[in-house]
Amino acid sequence: MTASKAGPAGTAGNAGNTRLILLTLAAGQFLMALDSSVMNVSIATVAEDIGTTVSGMQGAITAYTLVMAMLMISGGKVGALIGRKRAFMIGCVIYGLGSFTTAIAPNLPVLMLGWSFLEGVGAALILPAIVALVASNFDKEQRPAAYGLVAAAAAVAIAVGPLIGGAATTFFSWRWVFAGEVVVVFVILLLARRIADAPPDHRPRIDVPGALLSAAGIGLFVFGVLRTSEWGWFQPKPGGPSWFHLSPVVWLVLAGLSLVWLFFRWETRLVARGVEPLVDPELLRNKQLSGGLTMFFFQYLVQMGVFFVVPLYLSVALGLSALHTGALILPLSITLLAAAIGIPKFRPNASPRRVVRFGILVMFAGAVILMAALTPDSGPEVVTVPMLLIGLGIGALASQLGAVTVSAVPDEQTAEVGGIQNTVTNLGASIGTAVAGSIMIAVLTGSFLATIDQNPAIPAEVKSQAHTALAGTAPFLSDEQLTTALEEAGTDPAVAQAALDANEEARIDGLRAALGILALAALVALFFTQRIPATQPGAARDPAGATS
Repeated sequence: MTASKAGPAGTAGNAGNTRLILLTLAAGQFLMALDSSVMNVSIATVAEDIGTTVSGMQGAITAYTLVMAMLMISGGKVGALIGRKRAFMIGCVIYGLGSFTTAIAPNLPVLMLGWSFLEGVGAALILPAIVALVASNFDKEQRPAAYGLVAAAAAVAIAVGPLIGGAATTFFSWRWVFAGEVVVVFVILLLARRIADAPPDHRPRIDVPGALLSAAGIGLFVFGVLRTSEWGWFQPKPGGPSWFHLSPVVWLVLAGLSLVWLFFRWETRLVARGVEPLVDPELLRNKQLSGGLTMFFFQYLVQMGVFFVVPLYLSVALGLSALHTGALILPLSITLLAAAIGIPKFRPNASPRRVVRFGILVMFAGAVILMAALTPDSGPEVVTVPMLLIGLGIGALASQLGAVTVSAVPDEQTAEVGGIQNTVTNLGASIGTAVAGSIMIAVLTGSFLATIDQNPAIPAEVKSQAHTALAGTAPFLSDEQLTTALEEAGTDPAVAQAALDANEEARIDGLRAALGILALAALVALFFTQRIPATQPGAARDPAGATS
C-alpha cells in the first residue's frame, strides 16, 4: 500500500482530518470489543429477564464469538471484493440492526438472532476492514501508532465494559447498552464518509467451497464443545442423546476437525493450480506469524473464560448487583490498560518473547490464586489480587502480539493477516467460554449429587428424584433462586436446607474446576512462546528468519 493511496488523511497539513478518521476506526474497534465484556456482568439479570438460564446465556455468548470466528476470513475477502470502506459501512448497518434487535429481545432466540448472529456478521465485515483502512489512510511511518491506538480502543472497551454494563443494568436496564450502540453506529456512519477507501490491487476470487468448509469445521467443533455440559464429553449423560454409544460431542468434534483438515487440503490444491485461495497455507508456515496467532488464541481463551466465570461467582454465588460486579472486575481492567499502553511506551525495546512469557505466567498465577482462595465462606474481596494479576498478564500480551503478527508479513498481506488474527481470537474466545462453562456445570452437577447422596437427612426417594430430574446437568443457581424453587415444590425444610448447602459447595467446586482448566491452558501456552521473536519487529530483524 503506497502513500499515494492514502488519500487526504495521509498527507501533511491535514492532522485534524487524520485524527477524525482514526477516531472513527477506533470507535468501530471499541464497539466490537465492548460487546465481549459488557454482557458478562449482567448474565444473571439478562437470563431472568428473557426467561432463560446461565447455560442459555453461555450459548449466546459463545455463539456471538463463534459467528465471528466462522465468517471473519470470508468477511475480509468480501471487503477486498466490494471495497473496505463499503464493507465497513455495511457491517456497521448490520451491526446496528443486531443491536436494535437485541435491545427489544423478549426471549433467548430473538436475543441470539440480534446479538449472536446479526452483530457477529456485522463484526466479521468491520474488523478486517479496519486493519486495511488504517493502512490506506495513514503513511507508513504513522501506521504503527495508528494500529496501537486502535488496539488501545479495544483495551479501553474491555476496561470500561463491565462498569457500563453494571451501571446500566443496576440503574436502568441492560437493554439501554444495546440501544446506545445503535446511536454510536449512527455516529460512526456519519464520520466514515471522510475515510479514504483501500483499493485492492486486484479483484479477488471468493473461494466459496473453502469458506463453507472453514465455517462448517469451526462451527461443528465449537458447537460440540459447547454441548458437553448437557451431553457429556465421551459417555452420554443420563437422558442425553447417544450416537453409536458415545456422546454426540465426540462425533461433532471429530467432524469439525476433519472439515478443517479438508479445508487446508483444498486451499493447498488451489495454490498448486494457481488459483487464489481463501487462506494461503504458506502464511501459517511463517514461524513468527503462527507464534503470534497461537498466543492470541490462548490469550482470548483465558481472557473470555475468566470474564465468564468470575462474574458468575460475584453475581450468582454472592448475589451482588451488576454494578458491584463490574466494580470488582475493574482491577483487571486497570492493570490491562496499564500494561497494554505502558510497556510499549516505557520499554519499547523489550523482548517480545520475554514480555509474552511474563504475561502468561502472571495470568497463570492469578487463576491459581483465585482457584485456591475460593471457598463457600469467601467474600468478594478474594477476586481483587487475582484480577490485578490476570489483567496485567492480558495487557502484557496485548502490548506485543499485534506488532508481532502484522510485522511478520509484507504490507500487502496485512489485511489477510487481520482476518486470520480475528478468526483466531474469536475462536479462542468461543472455546474459552464453552470449555469453562462446560467444566463448571459438569463438576457442579457431580458435586451436588454426591453431596446429597452422602446426606442421611435426605430421603432415598428425594435422592432418586434429584438424579432423575437433573439427568446429569444441574443449573447454576443462586441461593435465592433455589430457595424459591424449593418453596414452590413444597420441600421439607430440612431437605431444603441440605439442598442449599449442597448447592453452595457445588457452585464453588464448579468454579474452581473452570479456573483450573483456564490455568492449565495458560501453562500450555508457554510451550509455544519460542516462536515469538526475541527482539522487537524491525529491530535487527532477519527477514529470512521469519519463516521456518
